[in-house]
Amino acid sequence: MNILEISYLISSVTFILGLKMLSNPESARKGNLIAAAGMTLAIFTTIFLYVSPSGKPLGNIVWIFGGIAIGTLGGVLVAKKVQMTAMPQMVSLFNGLGALCVAIISFLEYLHFPANNFSDSFNIKLLIILSGLVIGSVSFSGSIIAYGKLEGKIKDFHFPAHQVINLIFLLVILILIIIPVFGINQSLSFLYLISFLSIVYGLFFVFPIGGADMPVVISLLNSFTGIAAALGGFLYDNQVMLTGGILVGSSGTILTILMCKAMNRSLWNVVIGTWNSSSGNATAKTQTGVIKEISVQDTAVLMSYSKSVVIVPGYGLAVAQAQHTCKDLEQLLEDNGVDVKYAIHPVAGRMPGHMNVLLAEADVSYDKLLEMDEINPEFVKTDVVLILGANDVVNPAALTDTSSPIYGMPILEVINAKNIIVNKRSMNAGYAGIDNELFYNDKTKMLFGDAKKVLSQLVNEIKSL
Repeated sequence: MNILEISYLISSVTFILGLKMLSNPESARKGNLIAAAGMTLAIFTTIFLYVSPSGKPLGNIVWIFGGIAIGTLGGVLVAKKVQMTAMPQMVSLFNGLGALCVAIISFLEYLHFPANNFSDSFNIKLLIILSGLVIGSVSFSGSIIAYGKLEGKIKDFHFPAHQVINLIFLLVILILIIIPVFGINQSLSFLYLISFLSIVYGLFFVFPIGGADMPVVISLLNSFTGIAAALGGFLYDNQVMLTGGILVGSSGTILTILMCKAMNRSLWNVVIGTWNSSSGNATAKTQTGVIKEISVQDTAVLMSYSKSVVIVPGYGLAVAQAQHTCKDLEQLLEDNGVDVKYAIHPVAGRMPGHMNVLLAEADVSYDKLLEMDEINPEFVKTDVVLILGANDVVNPAALTDTSSPIYGMPILEVINAKNIIVNKRSMNAGYAGIDNELFYNDKTKMLFGDAKKVLSQLVNEIKSL
């Protein structure tokens, strides 16, 4: 085993160790750094120690380091400027760029594929090249559309029979892959056609998907990019690229399945683009009833004299950048003897773990962040639930209304708490595009306004009590 192979082994171990550490919020930052160090080791040992089968070292060193410098500078600048609310967009954009790299590599490898290697028999290497091209192209175009939708620059787009059209696209792409692999036709026209159809399919299957389903789409596209990278590892017989791709692909797939379960969706429906969207097929009954408002002063009194308070963060909290003020409220209540916890729904926000990252930025203790299965039994003993910008993830229609598009979706069962206070800017519907029957419940009172402003007022009122 030479030095390059040893460095690849070390890098692979750091990837696995880093991924393991990401499962715990307290070790996540260190795990990220460890995995990054492993990737840095793999990159530089490849540049300086790789030798081709013909005995030649890696060339174009100036171009390679130029690309690394530009990519590093761009990544640092973007990462430093991005707000927490825009983190999902950044993930989608970076994922799309990574997928594009894999697609370009596959495209070039096809062009350089030796003519005498084409034959009438099955060619596994050619299958890997074309599969990487397809998956990378789909992930690239889908990620760019996801980025645009999260930014609000691209609206949901529906077209007649889009499920059937998507299935036809998949079938045609698979047929076009098989034709060159069996040596029937290796013309460049097939390569261009496969690339074009793959990009269009990526657009078509993300276009109809609404904002409520974006967390799952992001996770699925990340897994696509990981699979494409793993195919590149097979292609180049590169163990570290293979390991990294497998880890990203498998973990992304597992996360996608968990997200689907959390939203009561089918993974198959993701692929063919049949999910409900914010402008789509919401058929739930229109809610009627009286909305009861509560003042900041009354909310402060109610929370101050409670024994237990559960805060439910949602995208409204992220938009208002109110996580630090929320932490101040938590600290103030605890100083008054109130037990404060946070209820985290798996798909609150716009990407998996969005609320966890947001609250971690404000130094909220990790042991206070309780997942849905942990916190749901606690609501019946909770004096006050404060909902900050969450909507569909607390809608009891998911449990009671069989006509609702979200029926069957696991939710935070805040309806069981003694008092429910909902902070929203307005009565607008959530991503699913349906009314929330929780707002009309006898135990619910609405506290309208920007989350950060309202929380600041709450903190001041509690201090003055």
